[in-house]
Amino acid sequence: MTDQTTQSSYKAESPALEAWRMFRRNIPALVGVALLAVIVGATLYGTFFYAGDPFEVVWAPHEPPGVTPDFPLGTDYLGRNLMAGMLTGGGPTLTVGAAAAAITMVIGITLGALAGYYGGWVDNLLMRITEFFQVLPALLFAMVLVTLFSPSLWTIAIAIGVVSWPQTARLTRAEFLKIKELEYVTAARAIGARNKRIIWRVILPNAMPPLIVSATLTIGVAILFEAGLSFLGLGDPNVMSWGLMIGANREYILDAWWPVTFPGLAIFFTVFAVSLIGDGLNDAFNPKLRER
Repeated sequence: MTDQTTQSSYKAESPALEAWRMFRRNIPALVGVALLAVIVGATLYGTFFYAGDPFEVVWAPHEPPGVTPDFPLGTDYLGRNLMAGMLTGGGPTLTVGAAAAAITMVIGITLGALAGYYGGWVDNLLMRITEFFQVLPALLFAMVLVTLFSPSLWTIAIAIGVVSWPQTARLTRAEFLKIKELEYVTAARAIGARNKRIIWRVILPNAMPPLIVSATLTIGVAILFEAGLSFLGLGDPNVMSWGLMIGANREYILDAWWPVTFPGLAIFFTVFAVSLIGDGLNDAFNPKLRER
């Protein structure tokens, strides 16, 4: 009797609760959450415990890590404190990644939803626009956009978002093409629901699981994009970021490895943590794995 009650209560669970249960059992995903929490916490609160101006010259150039207690990660080619740069530069890097991912999702979901729902000439037009942006070299196009406008965190985020949305649009279109033919969507039309309500209130919530996974992975891609642009000198020179630290010290890597290695490891572990979370969400929202 108890087993039957447990089974019936498990079957009555919503897909969201089942996905949450699977995500909690995914050890790599939990590791990713913990790692990302440590990185975000360090960038948000690290400066309260270790204050310092990342642009201030405080010591001799290329001081190795661990030699001076005041500068545990050493100094860069100008004698700037690397620890201060790491803690201060994480915020702009993560902000650009999150903002660019949000812009990507807004553009991609909007165009993909309209194309998938209306079909016909609307679908053909929007998909041709999507294909045009998809064949453009993403990094080169982003470089052009940042160069045309003054480099800043927001212009970088907008440039990354503008070049990254086609994949999200295609995924959204595919979900809408599948869901719009289901019975509950037909019932919504039958009772006189407007197209706007059907798109945003009926279909989109049911299409969100794969889009959430896509958004998570997009954050990692955006962080790499920001690092690449800053590495090429197209970042905001007045705002410290991990990519800017790598780009500024790349010419001296043979003389001092630490000014490039530490921000590079920070970017690697951040993208790695986001990828683990994205894989965990993908497994959690996969209905076939939930059935198993």
